[in-house]
Amino acid sequence: MSLPDILSIVASASYLLAAFIAITTLFTDKGPNIILVLCLGCIAIVAHSISSTQLLFPDETINFSLPNVISLVSLIISLTVSAIAIKFKVNLLLPVVYSFASFWQFILFLIPSGTKSQIVSDKLSMVSHISFSLIAYCVLVIATLYAFQVSYINYKLKHKNIQAVNHLPPLMQVEGQLFTLLAMGTFCLILSLLIGFVFLENFLSVQNGHKIVLSVVALVVYLTILWGHFKLGWRGHKVLILTNIATFLLTLAYFGSRFVKEFILQ
Repeated sequence: MSLPDILSIVASASYLLAAFIAITTLFTDKGPNIILVLCLGCIAIVAHSISSTQLLFPDETINFSLPNVISLVSLIISLTVSAIAIKFKVNLLLPVVYSFASFWQFILFLIPSGTKSQIVSDKLSMVSHISFSLIAYCVLVIATLYAFQVSYINYKLKHKNIQAVNHLPPLMQVEGQLFTLLAMGTFCLILSLLIGFVFLENFLSVQNGHKIVLSVVALVVYLTILWGHFKLGWRGHKVLILTNIATFLLTLAYFGSRFVKEFILQ
């Protein structure tokens, strides 16, 4: 068993235990032991980071195969949400994020590592485009999770179920963070597309056509959400639906064709 495999198992088990503790104690009187949850999360993130480094940089190139990219995305999201949890209550998000990270680390241990998708790492434009794309996607996924949290808190408050939200942050605070994340993620997505249009030679090739179309449509939806909120006061269920649609389109743009290419047509 290789070192990345061992680390994937450690990360998966630690994530899963942290998620289990968080979800089983979420609605108790004292709420989840956030220090214990974050300590387990920290162990998982360290193991996850080392494992991802081993898989992404097996030699002088960067192996950006789909499993490695999804692992990197789950790592960034786990790290970001854990950092947010130090200052703000994100008790509802931690078990979701950690559960997915645990699941994918286990899947990564099971699937073969033969597939490679190398990128040219010495081109600043390519590295910048990929970096902003990853940041945009991770931030917008977190924003989508925030949208679910806003809807959940709003639903419980409308039905006067105060006990269900005792250990969750105030609605207005979560809503403010949601639109901050949406604005940040949308800005990074715009930068990523601009860098691609201006500096990458094959960005407008036929094979990238669906990616560009889906990314641009997703961007339009995100911009519409922000415009609707700040100009028309949109919030709640409408924002949740539109955010999910945009994130689904962006997921298809980033991972759809690569899944077909690397797994179905392999």
